[in-house]
Amino acid sequence: MSYDNPNMAIIKAIREHHLTVTEAARKFKRSRQWIYQLIARYDQGGPDAVLPQSKAPKTSPTKVPDSLAKEIIAIRGELTIKGADNGPDTIAWVLTQRGLRTPAESTIRRILTSHNLITPQPQKRPKSSLRRFEATLPNECWQADVTYLKLLDGRFIEVLDFLDDHSRYLLYLVAHYHVFGPTVVTAMEEITSEHGLPQSTLTDNGLIFTARLAGAKGGKTGFEKFLETHSIKQKNGRPAHPQTQGKIERFHQTLKKWLKARPPAQTLPELQQLLDEFRTWYNTQRPHRALGRNTPHQAYYQLPKASPQPLITEDNRVRNDKVDKAGRITLRFAGEMKYLGIGRAHTGVTTLTVITGTHALTSNADTGEIIAEHNIDTGARYQPNLLNKNSKR
Repeated sequence: MSYDNPNMAIIKAIREHHLTVTEAARKFKRSRQWIYQLIARYDQGGPDAVLPQSKAPKTSPTKVPDSLAKEIIAIRGELTIKGADNGPDTIAWVLTQRGLRTPAESTIRRILTSHNLITPQPQKRPKSSLRRFEATLPNECWQADVTYLKLLDGRFIEVLDFLDDHSRYLLYLVAHYHVFGPTVVTAMEEITSEHGLPQSTLTDNGLIFTARLAGAKGGKTGFEKFLETHSIKQKNGRPAHPQTQGKIERFHQTLKKWLKARPPAQTLPELQQLLDEFRTWYNTQRPHRALGRNTPHQAYYQLPKASPQPLITEDNRVRNDKVDKAGRITLRFAGEMKYLGIGRAHTGVTTLTVITGTHALTSNADTGEIIAEHNIDTGARYQPNLLNKNSKR
């Protein structure tokens, strides 16, 4: 007869092969006391009484009760419906706020995984491998970008946003049919009038932010001119490397997840109303893991603000043009096309223009004669020739 019970081998060795307890203890590497207990159990209950017993404790004080596991699942559902972050760390924070026992995040993750609420992603890059940068003070660095949202009819809307790097405080979130260079300048004027000037900005290389990669070298956008005027340092990410603007890219995920949990807007004003609601929730109600579970509003206002430092920058460049039939040459300045009046008498003349800041001096490229001077007015499209006060448009 074959037994699945390995302890019966010890019983048979003693009862049928007549091994002593001492010999059996040596042969099976068990203590004599344990073998005596095994024989007593066999004599009282037969083979079933000597089945191997689990060594696991009969009770586990650290086991998550079923009621708590159900609460974790319910919180996951609540956060999902709201379009809020619903990972183990956020669930742990909610449990703490409700005065409930808070298991380790790894335990919460196991519970969610066992209910098929999390799909393991072992291929994801571990957070420990990332190099994080964070400004030490509010207004030390503002990140800005444009993201795209769709209305109910499928039209794409461009959303311009500004985020404080230190506190993640959402400074600006406005929807536009199209975002142009002047749109960004208007936004900066509005933000700085309320929150003061930042020490620096960080953006990608879009033409609304910088002309440094544009074909026409030397020109500056309105945004760049605004920063230069107020001694704000401009920083741009490496081309095709959005990780540099990682905070605002991650913010876009939070925004779109929140919007996805709500019916899509039918019009731009309806979308803006949703964005205003989101901005209030994001700044004042949503605890941020990177801020020690403070809200961005708390983080932004609890420290003194950084301010611009003196910059040694100036728009110095040289241009070669030909005077058109209207007696003008063109110049892209602060992101806008300007017409510099030269005079119809110079039509067809090749010119050399030296721009220093807002001052432009133009000469005949062939003779070297100075034929025009301009102090560029950023608010005007046509710039009259200061050497000929009677020059006409």
